[in-house]
This record gives sequence, C-alpha cells and structure tokens, in this order.
Amino acid sequence: MSVTTVAPPHPILACVAALDAALDQVADAQPIYLTTPDKRQAIVDLARLRARLAELELRVLSASAEVGDQSGARDAAAWVAHATRSDPRAARADAHLARAVDAHPLVAAGMRRGGVSVEQARVVVHALDELPSDLDPGVRAEAEATMVGHCADFAPRELRRLGRRLVEVVAPEVAEAEDGKWLEAQERRARERAALRFQDLGDGRSRIWGLLPTPAVQRLQHYLQAYTSPRRPGEADGSAGGAPDAGNDAGNGAGVRAAVAGPLRVPQHRAYAHAFCALLEALDPDRLPEHGGDATTVVVTLGIDQLRAELAAAGVIAGDDHETISAGDARRLACQAKILPVVLGARGEVLDLGRSRRLFSRAQRRAIRFRDRGCRAEGCTIPAAWTEAHHLRPWSAGGPTDLDNAVSLCGHHHRRIHDSHYETHRLPQGDIRFHRRT
Repeated sequence: MSVTTVAPPHPILACVAALDAALDQVADAQPIYLTTPDKRQAIVDLARLRARLAELELRVLSASAEVGDQSGARDAAAWVAHATRSDPRAARADAHLARAVDAHPLVAAGMRRGGVSVEQARVVVHALDELPSDLDPGVRAEAEATMVGHCADFAPRELRRLGRRLVEVVAPEVAEAEDGKWLEAQERRARERAALRFQDLGDGRSRIWGLLPTPAVQRLQHYLQAYTSPRRPGEADGSAGGAPDAGNDAGNGAGVRAAVAGPLRVPQHRAYAHAFCALLEALDPDRLPEHGGDATTVVVTLGIDQLRAELAAAGVIAGDDHETISAGDARRLACQAKILPVVLGARGEVLDLGRSRRLFSRAQRRAIRFRDRGCRAEGCTIPAAWTEAHHLRPWSAGGPTDLDNAVSLCGHHHRRIHDSHYETHRLPQGDIRFHRRT
C-alpha cells in the first residue's frame, strides 16, 4: 500500500482561495442595511485591505519576469495586460511600481499594513527616485521613513508637494544647490518633451493637444481667465464675485451669456475654449514675427457681393494655409483684425489688393470702452474690459471707422450680431436688442 503525499498549496495561493471564498459569502449582501457608522467603518477598512492586496499583487508581479518569457510576450506587463484584459499602459505602470516597491522596503511594509495606498506609493517612490544619487544610504533610508510616515496624514497631492522639499528635511546642507539642479533638470525635461499637435477633424473643428512647460501653461491660464471674466458683485445669483467656475454665466471675451434674457451656463472647459479663440483674435499682428519680410496677416478673399451677403463663404490665407470661413466671420474679423481686402472679378482674378490697416486704433478702442462702460447688448452686464469694438454700419458696407459708428460688444454678442439668424435694432438709449429670425 502506497501513500500519496499532496503538497500543501503555497501560502499566497491559499490566501487567494480564501479571499475568493470570503467574497462569495458576501456576493449578495446588501450594504443598505448597514448602519451609518458601520458603512463608514466598512469603507475605511476596505480601502486599507485594498492597499494590502495591491502590495501582494505587486510583490508577485515583481517576481514574475519569467512569465512573459515563457508565454512569448514582450515582458510580464504585456502578458498581464493580455491575460487580465487591462490597459497595457496601466500594466506597465504597475510593473514599474512593483520594481520600485521591491527596492523600497519601508514603502512595501506600509502597504502591507494598509497604511500606504497605491496612489501614495507612486508619489513616495517618485520622490525617493528624485533624490540626489550621491546621498548617503542612511540619509536615503531616513527620507523613505519620513515620506512613509507622512502617508498617515496626507493625500497624494500633498505628498507630492512634500516630496519636492524632501531634501530640505533630510539634507538641509545641500538643499539649496540640489533644488537648483532639480529645477534646471525639470525645465530641461519640460522643453525636451514639449509637444503641440493639431488634427483637422473635417467637420469645422480641429483638435489641439500637447504637453507644455508648466509656467507657459500657467501664463496661458492667466490670460484666458482675463477673458472668462468673473461675476461682478450684485449679479442675480447673489454671489460676491470670484473665479469662474462651471456655473459662471458672466460672459467672457468669447461670450458665455444668452443674447437677451437669462444666463447661459457654460462649463469651464468650454469657456476656456471660447476665451482661447478670443485671445488669438485679439493678438496684434504688428507684434508677431515676420514671415519673409511681411508682418503676419490674415488675407480674406471674397467678392464684395459675398461680403455683403447674409450667407457666403470667404477664403482665408494665414501663412501658407488656405481655409474657408463664413462671410459673417469675415465681417466680424474686419471689425478688429488686420485685413487685406482682395477684390475679385467675375472670373476670380484679383482686381485690387487693398492696403492693410487696423480699423480701430488703440486710442479709439479705449475711448469707445470709456463711453459705453460695457457691452451694449440689451441686458448684458459684461464690463468694458472684455468687449470688442463693432461697426454699427458694417465696414463691408462702407461704414466709417470713427466713434459715432462704433459700439462695444462682448465676444458672444459680437458673434451674434454677425449671425444671419438674428436681426437687431438700436434702442433709444443706445443698447442693441436682438431678435431671432423665424
């Protein structure tokens, strides 16, 4: 008689089986019957257990380099992405974190206790990797203990800030020099990795995306916030002003207010998009770099009949690119942009290339804003600083460029007054009333 000995499962596999069985027991349990204190406790405990389980997963992943080799995958991360049907980028990030945690035992111990979450661990190991390479090992161990200790009190965002000042805590004697090196390296990486891409979607829209140095982005945000103007004190919602948010209906340079009556709520991301367009339109061509000796200029080509028509298309040449815009947009641009009017004959030949000129001077715009004190569309409360000068008698119809023929309109109403779907008339006190055509 022979006795077959069955080897017990590895403790990790036994743990996985026990967890699976425990989850089966609560598969149909309804948390609605938990008391409020019990719900709070369950949420906190589950987050702690999630950190512990994540550490176990990372520990196994760190020791599984041969998994990718045996399956023919590029590496273990590629195999994990395929086997678990997960995002390859996330799998690679997990593999990187697994190696980093394996090299930082205090971080791993914190996760095993449930005191360090995955998000915190990513921040901590990044801060430790950014430390100077020539630091004493004892100082590096102190830095790791310091960051792990902060995980009990700070979320990843605050940990990231603390990580930037970590050298000041553990090695103050070299902090200033190292901070300068770190900033230079960060700025160099930002410039080396900066990218800005454009994609024409073919439906009148284009996608812009990229990675830019943070100071440049902060500067752009500051400019856009000048166009997405904050609420003025005393608005209907009773707010006392402040930065724009998703509910900010106090229009901006590109306009976020309805034409006549109630506020139009615009999400912040859309307000920024409108403001970016307005910012580009407000750039002074005379201050831009020159192309082949000529200042950067928008050339609008269309017949005079098209320019005066309600609906027409205009060709636009900006640099070497040829695009098409509506005649309404061309008329609006003519109010404030540097224009080269090209008069075309019946067969499209150029009969006359007019002189470029800025139709309203800076002094005129200042005088118009001082006079009007804000957008003159009926019911609009946009301040003068966020308005544009508009020809009452259109430039396309021979309207003069003087104060009597000018009115201040916010970006939204400036677009609307050139919109063929609306008609307008001027009220006795000078405001402009809009009516949608039926």
